[in-house]
Amino acid sequence: MQYRPFGKLEFAVSILGFGAMRLPTQNDKINEEEARKLIYYAIDHGVNYLDTAYLYHNGASEEFLGRVLKGNLRQKIKLTSKLPCWLVKTSADFDTFLDTQLKRLGTDCLDFYLLHSLNAATWDRLLKLDVLNWAEKARQAGRFRWFGFSFHDSYDVFIRILSAYPWDICQIQYNYMDVENQAGQAGLREAFKRQIPVVVMEPLLGGKLAARPPKPVQEIWDRAPLRRTPVAWALEWLWDQPEATTVLSGMSSLEQVKENVALASRPKPLTGQDQDLIAEVREAFRKLAAIPCTRCGYCMPCPQGVDIPANLNTYNDGLMYNSPEAARGTYQWWESAYFKFHVFDRDIRAAACIRCALCETKCPQSIPISSWMPVIHKVLGEGSPYCKQI
Repeated sequence: MQYRPFGKLEFAVSILGFGAMRLPTQNDKINEEEARKLIYYAIDHGVNYLDTAYLYHNGASEEFLGRVLKGNLRQKIKLTSKLPCWLVKTSADFDTFLDTQLKRLGTDCLDFYLLHSLNAATWDRLLKLDVLNWAEKARQAGRFRWFGFSFHDSYDVFIRILSAYPWDICQIQYNYMDVENQAGQAGLREAFKRQIPVVVMEPLLGGKLAARPPKPVQEIWDRAPLRRTPVAWALEWLWDQPEATTVLSGMSSLEQVKENVALASRPKPLTGQDQDLIAEVREAFRKLAAIPCTRCGYCMPCPQGVDIPANLNTYNDGLMYNSPEAARGTYQWWESAYFKFHVFDRDIRAAACIRCALCETKCPQSIPISSWMPVIHKVLGEGSPYCKQI
């Protein structure tokens, strides 16, 4: 296993971290016998960073890890969990959630505690509830050692949050398709410059980059002098960047753990030709998209509450990665009562569009957004086959 310095903190972290969000399941519950094998194998082979959160597996992830990480095993890893920011209503909730999580995990002190999935709205609300003062007191009380945040918003918001506090750690979505999305490569490098270690999540874009690639992409990979699996291309691209302190993988089978551990034990440096091929692959994927959305956000806000970029890009993802069911699953989750109650109190789907076309007057790509919305709803909401033309 390869290791890297964890920012200014005095320990080295494995370049592969274990994300406990996609543990193996059986009958909608964690298959504990199989999941234990994954955890044991990873730790036995040098993985020393383990990440979970309050809501992973509906809370069962923390409870499972609390049963598994006993004695010497707990001492071999740095354990991270996260505050479900979108569920926080009052300042008293900070302690309520942390108390529950410590009990679930069977520990008095977490190594890392993160504000989960920060965006501009949740950050502003937490600031009003004095979260930073609370965090300092909780740290001084020995309830966690280091404090940080995970992030899903624009680069500008990332920099605003990064500059607001002397963070010990941050976690961002980053992969070779997300170079300019969210915090992106610029955010990765800025955090590194400030000596804030970066934990990378979604290195395989929710598994999309691990799947058998479409023909135009595979033809590019086939030109590489050194053949790699799709997983190896994605992970080694990240490990080739010293700013990526550790890369989380949400592994759900022992085969995945073994493959990733083997890659992390002897990652192969990328050549200039490899980097050129990855750039070609990125463009080949993007050319498979039907809608030329760049996620600039100029179309927002929508008067009806529709998250226009999310709808356009979820539709595109289904096409680009040949994953229509995953795209439909995302769209249907937006419709769920849970999502509307805990995340957004409105319908953000294309279905809520009234075709006022206000967004089209602001779109620099001249996308006929109001014409695409009923198509997106028909494809993702009603399950009809994908169609690239209106």
